[in-house]
Amino acid sequence: MNELFLIGIGTGNPDHLTFAGAKALNQADLVLVPRKGPDKADLADLRRQILAKVLTNPTTQVVEFDLPLRDAANPDYRAGVDDWHDAIAAAWTRAAARVPGAGRVALLVWGDPSLYDSTLRIAARLTPPPRIRVEPGITAIQALCAAHAIPLNRIGSPFTVTTGRQLRDHGFPSGCDTCLVMLDGENSFQTLDPQGLEIWWGAYLGMEAQILDHGPLAEAGPRILATRSAARQAQGWIMDIYLLRRHPAPD
Repeated sequence: MNELFLIGIGTGNPDHLTFAGAKALNQADLVLVPRKGPDKADLADLRRQILAKVLTNPTTQVVEFDLPLRDAANPDYRAGVDDWHDAIAAAWTRAAARVPGAGRVALLVWGDPSLYDSTLRIAARLTPPPRIRVEPGITAIQALCAAHAIPLNRIGSPFTVTTGRQLRDHGFPSGCDTCLVMLDGENSFQTLDPQGLEIWWGAYLGMEAQILDHGPLAEAGPRILATRSAARQAQGWIMDIYLLRRHPAPD
């Protein structure tokens, strides 16, 4: 593995792949497709659909591999993540070795490889280190705002992008009136006082299964909980994101 292409694929819609990303994909000798188990088979299927649509280079090979699971029981969260990333880097190396001479290897990355994604950190663990080329994709943030037809921030006002864990531990971020929450499997908006908060929520953004909801948090929150639970049960997985905004805007 001399060169590693990290290609953002947005939220999984093949149309969200950029022309630059498609070009890089066809320059690769090998594309690695991770499998995350039967409950998340749709994720590998979406990557296969993207490859079927845009991969035209007959010499580019595709290798699938099983993605290691994180030890969620490890009480040391950071140590558990470090061990998991080591295991993923080793899995990439083993999978790439199945195609001798594949110097240029590509991975399709959900969203943008540089935004709330650990692909670049995992790539830094490879030995010897390959050259890294990043082709960004449409982020879930862009897809959410586009789906709801809203601007991300108010005029002259900052916004914060954070995680569900941070929202649970520290509450609504200070110094801003708009907060975007990613990587939240615990519906952390439940921990907030809903008074004066509005939510824009979306799941499976850009896909046929896309679901949206919006309204005052006190009213929309319970709907989102029920909808999210049903969708996760039906699909076996869910990827969602939401924007919270204070009303009225602080002086």
